[in-house]
Amino acid sequence: MPVPTIAVFVGSLRKESCNRRLALALEKLAGDRARFTYVRIDDLPLYNQDFDGSYPAQGTRLKDEVRGADAVLFVTPEYNRSVPGVLKNAIDIGSRPYGDSAFAGKPAAVIGASIGQIGTAVAQQHLRNILAFLDMHVLAQPEAFIHFKDELIGADGTIHNEGTHKFLQGYVDRFLKLIAVHAKGD
Repeated sequence: MPVPTIAVFVGSLRKESCNRRLALALEKLAGDRARFTYVRIDDLPLYNQDFDGSYPAQGTRLKDEVRGADAVLFVTPEYNRSVPGVLKNAIDIGSRPYGDSAFAGKPAAVIGASIGQIGTAVAQQHLRNILAFLDMHVLAQPEAFIHFKDELIGADGTIHNEGTHKFLQGYVDRFLKLIAVHAKGD
């Protein structure tokens, strides 16, 4: 199998986002075994069913990026015990109009970081429900609810904790195996 391309959705728009750091860390751990492409979501209009007849350019771009990828990685914070609105909006745009979802059938993984003790557990469960409806093949194990502290992952994605490094390496390895299995089935 050629090197898979992974479309990455970071559910936080903040420049210093701990979830952006987490995505960069996962990219480093994958190394040359995968190519990460970060899907832009900060310029998307709010989804409106009126788009279905004439899709906005940003929505078409998003769908093309997802369709061009072998898999999708969702890195989400937790806002009010759920996924951020900007991430849900991106998913809605990428999955509509009905019958034209860019996500259908793709392997996916869900992960997230938060300063809270339970990481992003509730947001991830909500996201998994959404992705199941979209017919995505979501990595079930290991679940990864990262309790983030500033010194855990550097701005460049360097992991500063040996246990976290080992755990996240296992997470990336499992995701890459899921992608490979999915590619064999195509």
